[in-house]
Amino acid sequence: MAKKEVVNKVLNSIGIAILIGILLIIKTFLFYHSTIAINEKLEFNTLIGTISFIIVIVCFLSILPNRTRIIVSIIIDFVISLLLFGDHVYYVYSNSVLSVAQISNLQYGEEIMNTLPMVIQMKQILYFLDILIFIGLLLTKIVKLEKKEKNTKKQITIKAVVGVIGIVIFCFVGINYVEKGKQKSYNKDLQIREATIFGYHISDIANAFTAKQQTKYKTYDSMIQDYNNLKNEYEIQYGQERYPLKGILEDKNLIILQLESVQEFILYKEINGVAITPNLNQFLTENIEFTNMHMQSYSTTADSEHSMITSIYPMENGMSFSRYFTNTYDDLFKIFNQKDYHTSYMHGNYPYFWNRGNVYGRFDLDELVFKEQFEDLSENINGDLSDELFYKQAVQKWKTYDNPFMSYIVAVSSHTPYTLEGLQDRSKVSIDVGKYKDTYFGNYLEAMNYADYAFGILLQELKEEGLYEDTAILVFGDHNGLNMYNEEMIDFLSYTNANLTDVDIKLNYTRVACGLKIPGGMSGIKIEKPINKLDMKPTLAYLFKLEDNFSLGTNVFTNKDFVCLNNERIITSRHYYDEVWYDRKTGEALNEEELDEDTRNLLEKYYQSMKRELDISNSISVNNLLK
Repeated sequence: MAKKEVVNKVLNSIGIAILIGILLIIKTFLFYHSTIAINEKLEFNTLIGTISFIIVIVCFLSILPNRTRIIVSIIIDFVISLLLFGDHVYYVYSNSVLSVAQISNLQYGEEIMNTLPMVIQMKQILYFLDILIFIGLLLTKIVKLEKKEKNTKKQITIKAVVGVIGIVIFCFVGINYVEKGKQKSYNKDLQIREATIFGYHISDIANAFTAKQQTKYKTYDSMIQDYNNLKNEYEIQYGQERYPLKGILEDKNLIILQLESVQEFILYKEINGVAITPNLNQFLTENIEFTNMHMQSYSTTADSEHSMITSIYPMENGMSFSRYFTNTYDDLFKIFNQKDYHTSYMHGNYPYFWNRGNVYGRFDLDELVFKEQFEDLSENINGDLSDELFYKQAVQKWKTYDNPFMSYIVAVSSHTPYTLEGLQDRSKVSIDVGKYKDTYFGNYLEAMNYADYAFGILLQELKEEGLYEDTAILVFGDHNGLNMYNEEMIDFLSYTNANLTDVDIKLNYTRVACGLKIPGGMSGIKIEKPINKLDMKPTLAYLFKLEDNFSLGTNVFTNKDFVCLNNERIITSRHYYDEVWYDRKTGEALNEEELDEDTRNLLEKYYQSMKRELDISNSISVNNLLK
């Protein structure tokens, strides 16, 4: 029999169902192997569960008639391959997998497309290689779609048995594995290991329809009681002030500057003998530097803004702005309005981007400034008003304010893909990235250097206009700019830390630059304890002597010694939690049975506090409990 006939016969039988099953198992294991945090702790149950899901698909395909079986097989193969490809790409970008809730984020397709150079890998073509081959076989008529043949009683019986087996396996796997996934709702890596990638997605779709039922608190009264208990515990344990700064900024101006993608690791670093961020270095040295500021896990600018302004955790990537924007919060602008501050928000893009027009339109702001409200639009970088033009015009607006002002501004020239397309004078990039030239990492360093240049222009403009001395400035990076395991970045980090551990890399991913200028106050101070964006609102309320009614964060000048991320990670001064506890110094996992009782109790207390914070925050967002 000719090879062509053999191929045609196999693919017109249940052989195609078995072949598709084998290919899907290979592709799924490719996904597991390529997503490091999942692969590191892949469990036997995950493998068995994955194979069980694929067997269900094979059983389903086996009972179909020939022609339908081939078409449906290719469709299922394509859909699952596309899902695994999307999960893989997104995991490289944000160390998380896709959620059905993110459908609303498709409106930001331009930003998504800009990230593709960072996340596309050659091996990802393997998800679709077999589909291209199948289509080629059909188009060249090597494989022909044969007509449906009449089944014998034996064949009907076999198909019925196969169908029953598939249903039984599906019911067992579906219920068992999906329920496992629901129990780990904040940690997607753990959900996947407990429920497989397929169980995770089934659970995720179910949760999209039952989000309110999944929350712990359905009413304000039930939530606020636990919130008050938690805050009272924090006050008793961590409330002692490390510095006597209450009210030190009363009646001063405040600029909150969010810098796009500025991670902490670039500070005080040189490349080919030239500092990458000389202006930020000087600013942080002369003022207060927070060396352990962490983002909230998911990787959007909108999430950073949400955390800063509300002091609660963001939802799924960007969801707080795109889906829950009608919620009411005890926001940052509201507390500054208590003392008649002139409040404003400024951004060099248009109001539709990340739904900011709707989000900030609901806050009580005196001035909302987007790209169309600026007069000089002569220089745009990657489509946004250049940082330099943005800062210069912002300063001119601040000059006109009568009352003390509080202004939240977002700089975006250092946004992915970091090409600085549109920058008219490339001499404003003062570094030579050498061997990293024209790599994604090299472009990143150049974009950070330009962002630093523009930051220097901002400080200069404030001084020339007489605003610098009476203005507090809080500056911070919004989120990571590079994926966790970017090879060039790790090479760069290894120059200053030859003993780089996996824990170091994971913390580097979430740690962003942060500093605070207090006029006439503290200088040359480094705060090294872990903090996050949620801590900024209560800290500013403390410094400006304002009433803060609801914040999950705490004043950074007290003694709280841990922070949480919204994917169930915990960072303390000595430890890091990612399903198990690690020693930050050595990077080694701790054997909790060998720890003394006090340490075990302390780590358990951190974990329980994290769960309470996330439960409260999630319930507030989903059920709008602060309305």
